Formats: sequence, C-alpha cells, structure tokens
Amino acid sequence: MCGIVGYIGPRDATPIILDGLQRLEYRGYDSAGVAVIRDGDIHLRRDVGKLANLRRRVEADPISGSIGIGHTRWATHGAPAEHNAHPHISMDGEYVVVHNGIVENYLELREELMAEGVQFKSETDTEVIVQLIERFAQNGANHNLTEATRRAVQLLRGAHAIVVMSRQKPDELVAVRIGNAGGVAIGLGEGENYVASDIPAILEHTRRMIFLESRQMATVRADSFAVQTLDGQSVRGEVHDIPWDPVSAAKGEFKHFMQKEIFDQARSLTDTIRGRVDFEHGTVLLPDLNLSEAQARALTQMVIVACGTSYYSGLVGKFFIEHMARLNVEVDYSSEYRYRDPIIDEHTAVLAITQSGETVDTLAAMEEAREKQATLWSIVNAVGSQAMRTSDGYITMNAGPEVGVASTKAFTASIVDQYLLALYLGQLRGTLTPAQRRAYTHDLGRLPDLVGRTLENDGAIKQLAGQLYHYRDFLYLGRGINYPIALEGALKLKEISYIHAEGYPAGEMKHGPIALIDEDMPVVCIALKDALYEKMISQIEQAKARGGIVIAIATEGDSFIGSKADHVLYVPESAPLLSPVLAVIPLQLLAYYIAVRRGADVDQPRNLAKSVTVE
Repeated sequence: MCGIVGYIGPRDATPIILDGLQRLEYRGYDSAGVAVIRDGDIHLRRDVGKLANLRRRVEADPISGSIGIGHTRWATHGAPAEHNAHPHISMDGEYVVVHNGIVENYLELREELMAEGVQFKSETDTEVIVQLIERFAQNGANHNLTEATRRAVQLLRGAHAIVVMSRQKPDELVAVRIGNAGGVAIGLGEGENYVASDIPAILEHTRRMIFLESRQMATVRADSFAVQTLDGQSVRGEVHDIPWDPVSAAKGEFKHFMQKEIFDQARSLTDTIRGRVDFEHGTVLLPDLNLSEAQARALTQMVIVACGTSYYSGLVGKFFIEHMARLNVEVDYSSEYRYRDPIIDEHTAVLAITQSGETVDTLAAMEEAREKQATLWSIVNAVGSQAMRTSDGYITMNAGPEVGVASTKAFTASIVDQYLLALYLGQLRGTLTPAQRRAYTHDLGRLPDLVGRTLENDGAIKQLAGQLYHYRDFLYLGRGINYPIALEGALKLKEISYIHAEGYPAGEMKHGPIALIDEDMPVVCIALKDALYEKMISQIEQAKARGGIVIAIATEGDSFIGSKADHVLYVPESAPLLSPVLAVIPLQLLAYYIAVRRGADVDQPRNLAKSVTVE
C-alpha cells in the first residue's frame, strides 16, 4: 500500500525521491510528501491526492538537499489531509519519519507523550514514532539517531517499515523493519545509497539491494551501511542482484499499465517456463523448491493459502496437483486460515501464492504453518520478498514488474507455476508415467503461442465492451477447472469498473442466482469444448429463457454455441487443464475496456492497493 523512498549521496535527493514515489503509485495512496535536509534544516513539502499535486507544490516552492525521504500514504488513522500526510516531524523539529504499517498501541503511547507535554500536529499513529525518537534522543541517546530509533521502535506493537533522518545527523538514514508491514530494501550505489519499500522505486539507479528481515534495522550513509538486529547484534546483509529491466516497467505503446500487462502474458509465461522444462524427456526442474523424492513421497496433503486473485489461482492449481500428483489439496483464504486452528503437520506442504511476497495475511498464514511444522513453499513475483525468504522452497513467477493494481499477468504466471509444481510432484512421487509427462510438457510448450493468438481477438472484445459498459450487474458462470475463472472474471470487472459482478459455479445457478436473471443482466458463461460443455450449454439455455444477455467464452470452431449465446468470444483449443489461462484473457480485456469506457482509473482503482500490508 504506502510507498517509501529515501536517498543519500552527492545528488539532489528531491527529484530522485519524487521519481521513485511515482514508480510506487500502483500501490495505492491518497497523499504524498517529501522531506530533505539542507544547511542544517529540514525542508518539508506535502499535499493531498495524486503525486502530481506534490510535484506542483515543489515546483512552486522548491526544496533540495543531498539526503531526503518521501512517502505515499493510504489513510488508516486520520483523514487524507496535508497535516496527516507523511513525512512527520518531531515537536522540536530535529527528527523526521516516514512509516508503513499500523501502530496498534498508538493511543496509549500518544496519551503518555501528551502527558509529558508533547503537542501533536496530526491524527496519525505515525507521529508517535517520531515523538518517541525525540524523547529518547533527549534522554540519553545524545542525538545518536540509530540508538534513539532502536529504543523508540521497541515500544511499538504491530508490523512496521520505518525510515528516519535527523538534522543533527545529515549524513545518515536509519531504516527499520518489524514484522510484515512491507519490505525495506537498501539499494547500493557508487558513493550514494537508497532506501525503498519496493524494488521498482530504485531499480533505475541500482540492481544491488539488501532486504531487511523482521526486527532488523540499517544505518545508511552515502558510502556505507550497517545492519543490526533491534537487540544491537550486527548482521551481515546479503546483497541480491535484481534481474528486472527498469524499461519493462514503462507503458510504452499502451494507454495503461494494465493493458500492457495483459498483452505481456505471452512473454511472461515464456519467462516462467524457460529453463524449467526438459521437453524432450518430459521432466521439470525446480531446484529452488529444495524438495527430494523422499520428501515428496512422504507428503499426505497440501494446503494453498492466498488472497484475492491469488486465491482463485490456487483453486485452479488444486485441479493440477490432485490430478497429476494424486495429492489432496485444500485452498484457504489467508485472512481466515490462522483463525481456525488448521490440522496440518510435518507431512503437509503449505503453498503461499503472493505476487508481492509481502501480503500481510498470507505471511501470517505462513507463520501459522511454520509453527505446525509444515513444509513451507511460496510462489512469488517479487524477488527477495518476505514470503520468498521465509519459505523452505519457492518458485518465482518471472512475470516482471506488475504495476496495475488489478493483477493479470501474475495471475496466469502463478497458474503456470502450479502446473509446473504439479508435474514436478508427479515426477517425484511416481504418479505420472514418462509418456504422460511428455504429453503434459508438450501442452505447456504450446501455451505462450495460444495466449498470443487469444490476444489477437482484442478488437472484438473492445467492440463488445462498447455494448455492455452501461449495465450495472453481471453474473459469471463456469464449471470444473473454469469455475475459478468465473470468479476471477467477476473480480476483475468489479475491481476496475466498479460494476457489481458475481462469479458462481454454473451448476449452482438454479439454487439462487437464477432469480436475478432478466433482460438487464449480462451473463458471462465459460463454455469451452471440454467434458462439461453440454452442461454449460444447458446453463446458457436457462439464462436465455429468462431474458439474460449471454456472453459465451467458447472454443474456436464451435459454431453451435453461436445459436445459443448473444455474443461469443473465442479462444484457441487447448489441453483442458491449461484452458483457464486462455479463458481468463478475454475476461481481463472485457473488464479493461468496460472500465475505460466508464472513465475509471484503471491502473489505480479507488480504495484498492497493490500490496496489502496491514490486516
């Protein structure tokens, strides 16, 4: 959600920070601010709304300095307002802080500080942090910024990412991570260093980064850094070389990042397959999973934990793993998982799916699994993220930066990664013959080309969106492995167009939702030529009998369905297990073009954030 950028070095920090914050806009925010130190004073600019407002404020009243911090805020305590925007300054004007997370005990800390005479200027929980730092600096830390920060943050409850600077120490930044409120990356340059809550903010400047673990802090100077625990123990930070190309984050020829990322999918799926499949022998290579044949055979069950789009991906993955690896799979919402005392043990594998690798509910579910001795795996897109680092093994999506809040290419990449996982488990557990493995890998090898062909129908989908964008309610129906795609299609529409939409298993339609169908209800039916095709035709006929406007997602060459549905969007014929990857693409495009026709903010939908780092 909130974004953090910091810089220290010989250059002017202000444009570096503003540009970095712009690359984090996808995370969602309602205000922004920047603070720099120059000539012994802290200079602060903040504004409400989009980052462009802050840029105009800075242009009208410039600030510059060789050290600075910036922030995009998504309100949790206190309304979106300039005085609530970050950064926040201590009462004596010596210290300034930016912060992601929620201070769960801020009320008692605030009351304690007010009793000591502290006057607060905002309604935020964040301001208690900087006032605590001031307190400890005055009471024994003697302007030792690292020590004052360490003592202050130890009083906080909750999960936090914090960056602090002081006008008494204009040569250092202090960054802290506690729990799972989002990442803290230290970017290493030549004679300059950076701090950010997410990789894209600083990737233009450096690919060499260190990631703080929970309860670690870093003192960062222009030419050095030091990492320690909150207990004061020195830590040797591991330097990661990040492979992303910063140019790939640009929209290029596309109007929106979401549109670009939909069209990226043939490439992103190629990247997630590349190097992992021996097509000649039908074998899969997943060395980062750290799984032996004996461990694979000892598994008795698997649990997939995820949120939102990743949860629907897990519902598809369940079909793969049960079919190929003959392993029972449960799929749980991460936000609910730890509250029901799940029955798992050392013979259970828990797979977390999270694009950012920082989703707080999913990280909490992983902690629950760890405590119960389960094997912990993750499928992530963000290299070096918390989920990746805390897993026993992982699979990276290799989708590249996904900027649009509504996930598209990460969804299909995570589906393919689960297909690879299912094949790998089947290979290790001996549940697939060599001939079966070769057939499955052959099907996978065809997929990027089929995705490219599906995207060629873009024009027809755009035209259809022009006929549907004024409707206020949609129903999405699917069966079998494509039921989760009905859920995902409905989610995409509601996320970016603000149209109410429901996804349902088609067989359940007559158990309630059929009462909603009339001439004002478009019904999107995923009716591919598979084992459930005839049953889907029956559902289409029932919807049509009640006046519904039927949009069918169908297999190329199926002329019969045209006599049943009002509109048909075709996808190429594929192996049934991989059909969800193709079926979801017209639904992504339909949601996108409907949202564009309605004038919605496609890349940054209201009330949503890319990475949910507070519960």
